[in-house]
Amino acid sequence: MHFKDNKAIYLQIADFICEDILQGKLSEDEKIPSVREYAAVVEVNANTCARAYEWMQGQDIIYTKRGLGYFVSNGAKLAILNMKRQEFLTETLPDVARQMLNLGITLEELNEEIVKHQKAGTNL
Repeated sequence: MHFKDNKAIYLQIADFICEDILQGKLSEDEKIPSVREYAAVVEVNANTCARAYEWMQGQDIIYTKRGLGYFVSNGAKLAILNMKRQEFLTETLPDVARQMLNLGITLEELNEEIVKHQKAGTNL
């Protein structure tokens, strides 16, 4: 797995799991891999993976069943959507807007590109 330098690895691990939840690969009350299993898959120290799991627990995305492991929380998908939307609006959008202004890209041009990609079925 390839990690980016601009974000803590534990948060990137959390993002990977959150993405699986958003895409329906993991559903509510479904067991997720143990810390050690997931650490082996992404090739990181188990402590880093444990930190990601603790962070997700704090966000009510996953929960533990004593002796059984970690599970996806009820309402996790909605919680992730709300969190990611807020993150996009406060962290990503200001940079995108600044770049658009600097490059003279209009909202109409942006919308045309989005529609073009939607019709083609491609991800931006």
